Amino acid sequence: MQDHLPDPLPDADDDGTGRPSKTQRKKAMHELQDLGEALVALPANRVEALELPESLRDALKELHRTRSFEGKRRQMQYIGKLMRKVDPEPIREAVAAFQLGQAKDALSLHKAEAWRSELIHDDEALTRWMGEFPGSDVQQLRSLIRAARKDAAAAPEQRSGRAFRELFQFVKQHILEGGREPQ
Repeated sequence: MQDHLPDPLPDADDDGTGRPSKTQRKKAMHELQDLGEALVALPANRVEALELPESLRDALKELHRTRSFEGKRRQMQYIGKLMRKVDPEPIREAVAAFQLGQAKDALSLHKAEAWRSELIHDDEALTRWMGEFPGSDVQQLRSLIRAARKDAAAAPEQRSGRAFRELFQFVKQHILEGGREPQ
């Protein structure tokens, strides 16, 4: 039988004292610095909703007032330092929720664009649309499709683009209101 021998190589993440290594501490500081940069990118109303210390709020406001590159860099370092004293989880959640919201908005706009293109180019698309969004005003939609097709058939210098925009707005509104993701 073999005795269980201790690992001859110490754990690279542990300096033997039970504390995080210098590399781990630096990595954590860089992560907080990045989180601070994401916090700066949030809209003001989202930042106000967070429970941040007054010193961090003031530092964020000062960063927005700073114009020079070097001043902004130094202010970001200061924000990173202040981030060490706060609980980062609520900030991470707020940043993630904001980024997810932006991604969902972009996705719904792409889907609306795809539906508009499909409705203009394919007669069967109207049937599929009504299957996905039965509450749509079919008469208004047919009228918008006709106008968009007429505009597309016109010479490029005679196109107004208004029909394309109106059809897009109609489609986008129903996608957002419907709450269901179109296929």
